[in-house]
Amino acid sequence: MTSYSQRMLDELDAGQMDEAKKSFALALRHDDDETVHSLAEELYALGFSNNAKRAYLKLLDKYPDEDLLRTELAEIAISEDQTDEALMYLSNISADSDAYLEALLVFADLYQSDGLPEAAELKLMEAYRLAPDEPVIQFALAEFYNGSAKYSEAIPFYRGLLATGERYFSGVDIVSRIGVAYALIGDNEKALAYLEQIKAAEMTSDVRFQLGMIYAGNEETQDQAVAEFEKLIDLDASYAAVYNPLGRLYEQREKLEQALSTYQAGLAVDQFNVKSYENAARVARRLGDDTQAERLYTTGLANTSDNLILVNDYTQLLLDHERFVEMINLLNDYLEDDEIDIDPQWYWDLARAYTGIESYEMATKYWHAAMPFFIDNDQFLKSAYFYFRDEGEQILAKEALKQYVQLNPEDYEMVALYETEEE
Repeated sequence: MTSYSQRMLDELDAGQMDEAKKSFALALRHDDDETVHSLAEELYALGFSNNAKRAYLKLLDKYPDEDLLRTELAEIAISEDQTDEALMYLSNISADSDAYLEALLVFADLYQSDGLPEAAELKLMEAYRLAPDEPVIQFALAEFYNGSAKYSEAIPFYRGLLATGERYFSGVDIVSRIGVAYALIGDNEKALAYLEQIKAAEMTSDVRFQLGMIYAGNEETQDQAVAEFEKLIDLDASYAAVYNPLGRLYEQREKLEQALSTYQAGLAVDQFNVKSYENAARVARRLGDDTQAERLYTTGLANTSDNLILVNDYTQLLLDHERFVEMINLLNDYLEDDEIDIDPQWYWDLARAYTGIESYEMATKYWHAAMPFFIDNDQFLKSAYFYFRDEGEQILAKEALKQYVQLNPEDYEMVALYETEEE
């Protein structure tokens, strides 16, 4: 005869919610305890946490010394952000309880959900000291360190699991985890040894991305990198991290139109990706499409206003088109922001812009401000020399010229000017 628990599950599957509610009440009254416990597990997995909690509480009322029920109730409380309730259940489990190891793992989940990773790690390490050969604890530690970006610490625990002969644990491919972890710490040789064991059909997006990144780092395997990245986009177009490295590979092959469309596709996935704006605008300029580049700069700055690389690149575009007033207005907005670290390049750019509009008082101010930062830049020094000379600032003109010829002794015209002034 079908149990009321199974009847409820079948009714839930059929969307018969009213009938399922009645069957649940009957299951609690008439099904045996093991069946009710299995029903609670199924209901929690399906997202019916309130019903699962009622079933566990009924069992706990009948078996008050069964601490495993407390850990299961604590897990439900954690999923509902009921921290105090979870602590109440877990704190009632003593160190000599058969469920203590499980309680330590749930404690770790609780602390992680509360943003206390150090406390979570202490609970996991306590569990490991008590049962170092327990796979579930090794896996919990491996996942904790992996999720905390402590990949070097995660790898030994994953490898320990793999050494038992089990490649999969809780639905996770351990080989995949190890390969990605090695890739993220830069050990590409070891990473490849694991990642290339994974069949194409079983690769996650993370695996395919890391494999592509490793291939991209070697000129001989960059075609494979392109293939992996393109396949990743075909399978998971929302994987934002793939677009910039694929675009760079297209750039290296001078496939500029493909590079630009790739960066733009990345921006469609993540409109706040600063690097995508930088890359797309740079390629647009290389293609001679400064109108497109400007749209990218302005959109990028609207979404990521504190990105100084975009500011500098946009400034250069405005300078190239002699749009000096617009450039001055752009940089003045940033100069007035006390929270922005001033880039000395702005002094030079403003000096050029104010010179361009013949606002010499302001130009002189910024030529002066830029001088200490570019004393070893021959391009700056040459421009500064002519500006200071024309403005009658002979000392600064001479200093700029002297420094310039020291850097460029083969510029005979400038050397001759220096020698003339020295006479």
